[in-house]
Amino acid sequence: MAMAAPAMTCAEPFAQATAQFAKMVSSLGSQEAGKMAFSDLERKLTEEGQELLRLLLQEHLDRRSPGEATGPVRDAQGTERSQPPRLHERSQGSVFGPVQVCRMGYGGEGLSSLHPLDAELNLPAERYSHELRRWAAEEAAKGSFDEAVASLGRHSGTKVPKRQLEQLVQRAAVDFNDFYEQRSHSADETAGPLMVLSFDGKGVVMRPEDLREATRKAAAKRQHRLSKRLSKGEKKNAKRMATVAAVYTIAPLFRTPEQVARGLAPIHEVDKVKRPRPESKRVWASLEKTPEEVIEQAFEEARKRDPAHEKAWVALVDGNETQLKILSHLAQKYAVDLTVVLDLIHVTEYLWKASTAFHDERDREREEWVSRRLLEILRGHSSQVAGGIRRSATLRGLSAEERGAADDCCDYLIKYASYLRYDEYLAAGAPIATGVIEGACRHLVKDRMALTGARWSLSGAEAVLKLRALRSSGDFDEYWRFHETREYERNHAAHYADREVPATKKLEPQDLKSHLRIVK
Repeated sequence: MAMAAPAMTCAEPFAQATAQFAKMVSSLGSQEAGKMAFSDLERKLTEEGQELLRLLLQEHLDRRSPGEATGPVRDAQGTERSQPPRLHERSQGSVFGPVQVCRMGYGGEGLSSLHPLDAELNLPAERYSHELRRWAAEEAAKGSFDEAVASLGRHSGTKVPKRQLEQLVQRAAVDFNDFYEQRSHSADETAGPLMVLSFDGKGVVMRPEDLREATRKAAAKRQHRLSKRLSKGEKKNAKRMATVAAVYTIAPLFRTPEQVARGLAPIHEVDKVKRPRPESKRVWASLEKTPEEVIEQAFEEARKRDPAHEKAWVALVDGNETQLKILSHLAQKYAVDLTVVLDLIHVTEYLWKASTAFHDERDREREEWVSRRLLEILRGHSSQVAGGIRRSATLRGLSAEERGAADDCCDYLIKYASYLRYDEYLAAGAPIATGVIEGACRHLVKDRMALTGARWSLSGAEAVLKLRALRSSGDFDEYWRFHETREYERNHAAHYADREVPATKKLEPQDLKSHLRIVK
């Protein structure tokens, strides 16, 4: 079946859009509109205005069609496409609604056609525009895929089915790693004298095929009590751990052990010292990459910000042994003097548990017991505190069961004593709590990935985590410009000789017939 050539530009530029605008103006001046409520007017204008914008876009595209090349069209192998061009039409979903793009196709026997106008417009490979993809990416990063589909249906003129939306989201995130590898930092972004790196892990419920091998084997042995969802206790072998990382600079905050102790439970005294805020904070999480790969990414990010190692590097951790081993190895590899700080809140939690060996949970003396020992730990005396707790348990003649929580606390304090030098950390103005990374675990991972009943594919979860990271780090707009540039290179420039796409010119109506061959 022959495809008709598109209608060329009307004598009156943008005649259809002008007619639509006139129709809107006339409608607003009608008696019917004069009786409408404000919200009804808003909805009416939104719907009609979207059609006006779609017509403006369509007529603009018509004026640029069919995009005849101004010079020879040579493919990536240097072969000139010398056959007469043909007119091809494609549908493009835009944020205003579907439009048609008619353009010259330069082909050859057994060769796919090249369309210089597609390159000039930087059209994506799929039928949805880059701006629509951007909308999809932002909506899916904020909430569920179902909510994203509904939001696009309400606010754009193109409906995107859920399956296609998930694919758009994955394509939207493909340049995440390259973006950060090429990104440079200004002086303002690297101002703070402390370079802080922090890490944690957060589990995500996955589809069985996307679990790590050991977890997948354990999950295969599990007996399900419900057919439609996981019941309590069954998520243990259904999760894959995401490694969460944060890198930022910050000004030092000099405090005494007494000041810190008074600000923590049970005293909770208001801290009147103005706390410095993290600068140029970047947070991200990955399910695909190993902890080693994510932590090394953080070292690379820190090195780009501080290539001469002029800042004091601090790593905040929760005591995970794997992380500590990796940090030790990478500190040597990058030749950096790294101060590793164990999160004070984790230490405090151990003290509270240990206090139950000596006091009833509702005993007010328990609070005083915790406060005294916490202050000594902040003064750098963690080993002495551990020894004192053990002696107290022995003198009281507590059984192994009764003193279990106390012994666990002592073992913890002794094992990590080299990372509990809080007196030195405070004197240097270094942070001693992992609030930044714990917040990242919550808003990057838990708030989106733990939606009721969600079971993730690895590719889908990784894409959403990347997009959420870009938004949380304030980098989304800059990333999207980079992404569209990469899309141009992949989809267009790579298919032409020397990656140079010939410019196009608009044909006049009288020249159309002699230049085009109708596609059969």
